[in-house]
Amino acid sequence: MKGIVLAGGSSTRLYPLTQVTSKQLLPIYDKPMVYYPLSILMLAGIRDILMVTRKDEQTAFQRILGDGSQFGIHLSYAVQEAPRGIAEALIIGESFQKSEPVCLILGDNLLYGEGLPKFLQTVAVRNRGATIFGYRVQNPGAYGVVRLSKTSEPLELVEKPQAFVSPYAIPGLYIYDQEAPSLAKQLKPSKRGELEITDLNKLYLERGQLTVERLGRGIAWLDTGTAESLFQAGQFVEVIEKRQGLKIACLEEIGYRMGYMSLEQLQIRAQSLKNNQYGQYLLELVRQEVEEEVLA
Repeated sequence: MKGIVLAGGSSTRLYPLTQVTSKQLLPIYDKPMVYYPLSILMLAGIRDILMVTRKDEQTAFQRILGDGSQFGIHLSYAVQEAPRGIAEALIIGESFQKSEPVCLILGDNLLYGEGLPKFLQTVAVRNRGATIFGYRVQNPGAYGVVRLSKTSEPLELVEKPQAFVSPYAIPGLYIYDQEAPSLAKQLKPSKRGELEITDLNKLYLERGQLTVERLGRGIAWLDTGTAESLFQAGQFVEVIEKRQGLKIACLEEIGYRMGYMSLEQLQIRAQSLKNNQYGQYLLELVRQEVEEEVLA
């Protein structure tokens, strides 16, 4: 399975913060926002990832992320010329996908929780139809939602319903089979001129090929599209990291833990970052791993 991170859009809700940089490069506590969706793909076992960005912002992403080798992954880049919808990312990434299943994640989504990596790895092996996720929220009218049967079968998808339909919002994480690009090409732009991801999911629902996985209480989903939610996400990460002494979305650590890179590669990376707290965290990780090897 391959991965796509959609990091385009104009991010007008975050003006003036986004007048000079991409929303996905803004900090969430101690890391750029884009680290968090990348960490989800890596934890799901995905190493070949396409970054879809605005043309004028692509160089900044490349400067920060490079080709991904420092994390043990491979990053490619493509341009979304205008904010024409989430589903367009699948059309842009068609040649990258090469008839393989793909996991599409929005660049401003943060997911965190015990058991999430194994859960995602289990779901990621599916190669038929589409899988979306349901997350219970207090204000479903602000999101696309899914109405479920008593057996958790999807019955209806509604984009930002004005009347109550379901408490389950759909996070920006989607898994599609190889047919997704061709189906996305069949979509007609909505009133706001975008290819809506909800419309694509409806096509899969009509075909009887849509699966919904509910994310339980032990998993946190944070949408960072507003100044308030961006601030709250930073506080969330800070509290957990300071409490546990472990970093969330540390891509080098994930790369090492997942077996994408060796301890030697991790040490080289850590040394290059030794003059800051992030690098010191990696150096301490290397030290602990070396001690464990000696004791073993």
